[in-house]
Amino acid sequence: MIIFWLVIGLIFLAYMLMASKLNWILLTVFLLLVICLVLFATLTVEIRKNVLGISFGIGLIRKKFNLREVESCKIVKNPWYYGWGMRYTPHGWLFNVSGDKAVQLKMIGGKKYRIGTDDPQGLLDAIQKSL
Repeated sequence: MIIFWLVIGLIFLAYMLMASKLNWILLTVFLLLVICLVLFATLTVEIRKNVLGISFGIGLIRKKFNLREVESCKIVKNPWYYGWGMRYTPHGWLFNVSGDKAVQLKMIGGKKYRIGTDDPQGLLDAIQKSL
């Protein structure tokens, strides 16, 4: 979904830029959307040697979780207004690029993280296997 809306925004801005003289505000917004598309278009989740790693887009924004510190994990559904990207919610940090399904990690010490995925059962099974 995030790719869809960013591309729609880019097409609209490209049209506006071509239809008008050089407008620095439109050009700046266009470039910001391109950067967002590169940085947040995808979310990759990997498990290696008791470490769950997530990375957005080309990998500049990433986070690692030591699976030895995971107290529990479960599949959850995020409300639509939690949105996409990386943000803090009432349920801890959310990392998501589309949809409303996620796997919530509860860490020893109480911190919670939600990792959005279109295959929550597969991610949950992989995490539980690594635990």
